Amino acid sequence: MKYPRPKSAGVGASALAIMAVTVLATTGPASATIARGPGCLDSGVPLSVEENRLGFTLPDDDNPAVPQSRTFARQMIEGGGFQDFGPALIRDLCRTRSLKAATALVLRKGEDLWRDAVRRAQQREPVAGDLPYSDDRPLYWTRLESTAALRQWAPKFRSSAADRTELITTFDRASRGMFDIDFPGGKGVKRVIASGFDPYTLDGGTTGSAPGSVGNNIRHGNPSGATALALDGTTYRTKSGKITRIEAYTLPVSYPEFQRGYLEDTVGPFMRPGPKRVDASITVSQAGGAVFNLEQWNARYHGVSLGNDNFRPCAAVNGVPQIAVNNNECNASVVERWGGPRNFSLTEPPQWTAATLPVAEMIKANTGASIPRPPGDTWPDPSVAFGVVWHTNYTQFPDCASTVRVTRNNPPPVEYPPATAPIPPDPGSCSYSGGGGNYLSNESAYRNTLLRDRMGLDIPAGHIHTPDMQHFETDFKPGDATFDAWRLAIVGQTRNLIHVVADTVS
Repeated sequence: MKYPRPKSAGVGASALAIMAVTVLATTGPASATIARGPGCLDSGVPLSVEENRLGFTLPDDDNPAVPQSRTFARQMIEGGGFQDFGPALIRDLCRTRSLKAATALVLRKGEDLWRDAVRRAQQREPVAGDLPYSDDRPLYWTRLESTAALRQWAPKFRSSAADRTELITTFDRASRGMFDIDFPGGKGVKRVIASGFDPYTLDGGTTGSAPGSVGNNIRHGNPSGATALALDGTTYRTKSGKITRIEAYTLPVSYPEFQRGYLEDTVGPFMRPGPKRVDASITVSQAGGAVFNLEQWNARYHGVSLGNDNFRPCAAVNGVPQIAVNNNECNASVVERWGGPRNFSLTEPPQWTAATLPVAEMIKANTGASIPRPPGDTWPDPSVAFGVVWHTNYTQFPDCASTVRVTRNNPPPVEYPPATAPIPPDPGSCSYSGGGGNYLSNESAYRNTLLRDRMGLDIPAGHIHTPDMQHFETDFKPGDATFDAWRLAIVGQTRNLIHVVADTVS
């Protein structure tokens, strides 16, 4: 399908809560349903793995033997001021009488949700709800509440399972800002596109004894998603006086959407020749510690770790990694509309891609000097918030038919330039992990830089791995001052790093 790229501004959902979207625990924390509206929703339709987390509830922080009074999702949705969005969506769905009208509706509503989240993050209007303006989590949970309603919607017209899937996909992509990218054309402005991610690793963590409650990993946010909201549609005047327009979007933490071309469909049109071609394309995700890693080599290998949908295509077998020649799903594939190939090949697309970010300038710029250090920051230099390191390590299969692995440039030196130049992957080797691992952050980096190469572009493109944001003062409260301070610090320094990239664009 060729996805539309609408230009209309749209407005946020109103407070017309004709039908409440109530997420209810059913058989425990592993399942949830949407309360049926009159003749509109069918609560018997199973929800997705991610949507089922709408029913998850944390233990009370003061008394972990009892559950909190609201699900975590409701606290996020209401805390972001989005409590009217779901009911308004259901009201409009119930009035829809054709697939064409439903497609237009979900496209408009998805765009509304993204733009409302961006306005909130950028404080363009009074901030609704009691969560901080910078919190990325309300968007994620409101999106899930909406896709759950779409999944259980009982339309008044005949439609297929494929039609419903397409409606959910359209809403999902629109609510990620993927249809909202609109660069000005011409030579008078520089264009930078950046991605972020959803929260992830939402299962597990510290638990209490409250019946039906879940571990506190459900609280996770993602600073890369918060950065995307903070930067989308903003302008920056470079040191040379040129205006840069920054557009941003967010990616799901699941493999199937990547395999279907989510990233390529979003970024690819702006790497083609034309007046709106991008001058830099950056992917961003969360890693660990108190350091920003600028990833040098990206691996095609993927699928060892579970996505948010609890699916992984390439799990280890008895602790031994699979190799792509035995399980082709261990290597990322590209849809035909973005170059394919149709049939699996170890060498096309290539096993490795490389970043072209201005690493020297990004490190030299001292981007953490203006950022307040959050509580518990462990970076050894107290004059900056976080360090910035050229991350050159990777792991390869020297023989693509053997599970023997070799890791190089590990650990990468903190100093730049390094005393010894890093060794690149061997020609003919197969990838196991890039500097950013073999999860979806690495995959976003791989696909983005592969697009750059296939389009024949000589632009800055690469991946920024941020520090870990998940620092809380308590076990079960949804947020606190420390958590917020880490998010603000990471977003602030990521913004500075992206601005440095803009400064280097000729």
